[in-house]
Amino acid sequence: MVFNLGLLIGRMGSTTLATSEYSSVVSMNLFVALLCACIVIGHLLEENRWMNESITALVIGLCTGVVILLISGGTSSHLLVFSEDLFFIYLLPPIIFNAGFQVKKKQFFRNFMTIVLFGAVGTMISFTIISFAAIYIFKRMDIGSLELGDYLAIGAIFSATDSVCTLQVLNQDQTPLLYSLVFGEGVVNDATSVVIFNAVQNFDLSQITTATAFQLLGNFFYLFITSTLLGAGTGLLSAYIIKKLYFGRHSTDREVAIMILMAYLSYMLAELFFLSGILTVFFCGIVMSHYTWHNVTEKSRVTTKHAFATLSFIAELFIFLYVGMDALDIEKWSFVKDSPGTSVEVSAILLGLVLVGRAAFVFPLSFLSNLTKKAQHEKIDFRQQVLIWWAGLMRGAVSMALAYNQFTKEGHTTLTGNAIMITSTITVVLFSTMVFGLITQPLVRLLLPPRTLNRMISSEPTTPKSFIVPLLGNGQDSLTDLDQNVPRPSSLRMLLSTPSHTVHYYWRKFDNAFMRPVFGGRGFVPFVPGSPTEQSVHQSTHNLVDEVTNQTEH
Repeated sequence: MVFNLGLLIGRMGSTTLATSEYSSVVSMNLFVALLCACIVIGHLLEENRWMNESITALVIGLCTGVVILLISGGTSSHLLVFSEDLFFIYLLPPIIFNAGFQVKKKQFFRNFMTIVLFGAVGTMISFTIISFAAIYIFKRMDIGSLELGDYLAIGAIFSATDSVCTLQVLNQDQTPLLYSLVFGEGVVNDATSVVIFNAVQNFDLSQITTATAFQLLGNFFYLFITSTLLGAGTGLLSAYIIKKLYFGRHSTDREVAIMILMAYLSYMLAELFFLSGILTVFFCGIVMSHYTWHNVTEKSRVTTKHAFATLSFIAELFIFLYVGMDALDIEKWSFVKDSPGTSVEVSAILLGLVLVGRAAFVFPLSFLSNLTKKAQHEKIDFRQQVLIWWAGLMRGAVSMALAYNQFTKEGHTTLTGNAIMITSTITVVLFSTMVFGLITQPLVRLLLPPRTLNRMISSEPTTPKSFIVPLLGNGQDSLTDLDQNVPRPSSLRMLLSTPSHTVHYYWRKFDNAFMRPVFGGRGFVPFVPGSPTEQSVHQSTHNLVDEVTNQTEH
């Protein structure tokens, strides 16, 4: 019987799984095991002030790549082939959505103009400096045949900051201003870099005119506005559907499913209409946390918080683990083995251009931003500017994906120049993530002593990463909580001197009068029998009565 069972299993393996399919199953098993190892090791190193989970996953990926390289006899170093679709369609959306869903909206919208200034104008400045410097320097070096489009693509690739790593190295509760500026800028920066990159690929670069430049600028504003509106519209639609249909009356699973699916739908709609999926899903997360989240049952609130955070966490680990493994791809490095010095030189030049390109806009634009702010505590001081400059130096998976798109075909390349650019991108990503990422937290402690950090800590509720407190206190911060004590602007002079406060005042009135009565939200969901709110409030009241009774008895 044992023999027959073994024979049956062997036949099943030979008939139902081809050799390539079986190798894929083995690869996925190993990759999932490595993800588990990243989580365990990351937990053990949680108290370490230098390490974080992204760097841990990167190091494990590198070590795994070395082992696979040795086992395969130097023919391969990774379990999976890098796929842009895997990154942009499956891994990036949950990360960006969860960031928008959990972002401190008070800080984000208070600094919205500065964030857009850094993310859009700053990226254009960085793109210009890196592109022209690459043209000037690399044309004088023997690195293969690169065209004008390749040089401009290099500018777009290395202007893209790593929003994912920012989430790991900065703490939203500890440094709310820095987090909102650096991460908010990173989201707009990634979207701008992708727009520029696509424009470089689509425009006729042989005839660049002033009209082409204005067309590129107009294309950016069109994408920014339409992507934002699409994300907000999808979020509002989900809020309206859940508020009207009361899914929680029958099944909390349906509530959770509709929130997850509509969040992902916003990203896919943006890709369908050739818009910026990054901006769309980010603003969809903000709107869903403001309206939709308050329309579901208490159980669904806990579930969605954990579901979004878990999906984002796994996607982040997946990205860093794979980047570490792919860094040792022997196919790309074989092209530069005859001239390793050239590859190192190109990597050093690109890293220097990243440093200069970011400094060229952080400090001047911070100065301009400070001119528009009256209160001293709202201004960005020099130490904070240094931290903003430093924290945005990390390059990550977005740069990798764009580089593979430009310099490879289905992950493979046969040109020396393209291989050098790929290996240089890998080197810059590894160096910036590991070195700059390792130093960021100690640098925050050095430049912002504990007293300064205590002054900077926001008075908002705890971030949704602490699930229990926001749920018990209904602490999901709201767009309408901004500056509750701001008086009504009584003159044109006051309106112009405090534009952000004025916008918050009128938004609050509009939101309370129209938006929240229609789409729901904290305190504006009607108490209809059988509705999610009615059940939630009834249960909360019941629990409160039980707690008071128990305290009285004891």
